[in-house]
Amino acid sequence: MNQKTNEELQTLVVQATAGDKKALEALISGVQDIVFNLSLRMLGTFADAEDATQDILLKMITHLSSFKGDSTFTTWVFSIAVNHLKNYKKHMFARYAPSFEYYGDDIENGKIEDVPDLTQNVEKDILAEELKMSCTNVMLQCLDTESRCIFILGTMFKVDSRIAGDILDMTPEAYRQRLSRIRKKMADFLGQYCGEYGGGRCKCKDRVNYAIQNHRINPLKLDYMAATEIPVQTMIDVKNAMEDIDDLSQDFSFCKPYQSPERTRGLIKEFLDSTQFSVIQKS
Repeated sequence: MNQKTNEELQTLVVQATAGDKKALEALISGVQDIVFNLSLRMLGTFADAEDATQDILLKMITHLSSFKGDSTFTTWVFSIAVNHLKNYKKHMFARYAPSFEYYGDDIENGKIEDVPDLTQNVEKDILAEELKMSCTNVMLQCLDTESRCIFILGTMFKVDSRIAGDILDMTPEAYRQRLSRIRKKMADFLGQYCGEYGGGRCKCKDRVNYAIQNHRINPLKLDYMAATEIPVQTMIDVKNAMEDIDDLSQDFSFCKPYQSPERTRGLIKEFLDSTQFSVIQKS
């Protein structure tokens, strides 16, 4: 993600709303990775995050003329994304959200030793890493939607409390208090059960076959291991772009940032090349 100053972004917005396609492409390029990462953490799977990212970017494009510069462009995009994701009902966990109790019981009582080898000749270390990233991401689904959003904004994107409060329609103090409680809840669970990020006995490598049997990972489709990571500095740049004034972050290292998938980039490009884009320009 190429970082630009707020002044540069505002100039691009003016140019894009006037019909400059290259300016619009630059705006999309600047935010598509952060939108995808927010969607991935909020929804839990790559497929759902790809679909939501496309929806959010199209919503951003069609509402671009409503951006008045009252906030930074990045904050404005985050607000669109958060509002969309908080009401998103098409993802896999919308109906069957897991709970910390379910996760803990599965760790304690899952019959992992009874499952045969299902790795299909894929290295177990690779599958264990895929499971680790998938498990900790899906674990976020144990939080209610707003708590999940608070945790992601505060922990992964390290968003300043004033900005986050504006996005979530709460006071900075309420946001900080909620964030502190949610972090503790997550840290307590990891400390009790997770052997990768805490002091628990659950080790991903021991549970690979059990996870394959329960369709939690697929040896032939490794989303996380196939994804391209982007530098953590990118998330810091996002925070700075949103006018950071305090440091409330805590390192939950499973919150790795990724590039948005090539399929998403391709579909957005197709839209920009279509006649539909020219219709939207005139609306």
